[in-house]
Amino acid sequence: MPSGHTIDRSEAKELSVKDWILTMIILAIPIVNIIMLFVWGFGEGTNPNKRNYARAALIIAAIAIVLYLIFAIVFFVVLSASMSMS
Repeated sequence: MPSGHTIDRSEAKELSVKDWILTMIILAIPIVNIIMLFVWGFGEGTNPNKRNYARAALIIAAIAIVLYLIFAIVFFVVLSASMSMS
């Protein structure tokens, strides 16, 4: 397969259990996990199954961060409002 050529879904090999275990081990390493999710999600030549998993994981992480920020903002607004009432 030529360099820079994306893998077509029909050409993609099935990922083995060993491949998924290695993927999970890499994703358990802090900082490396974020970098590898971006590499797998948006890099060239990644297996479509792993690419879709990486993109889904990034979307879930983004949703979690947004929800956390909303919760934190609401919490501190309520906290500061209750302190100013006292």
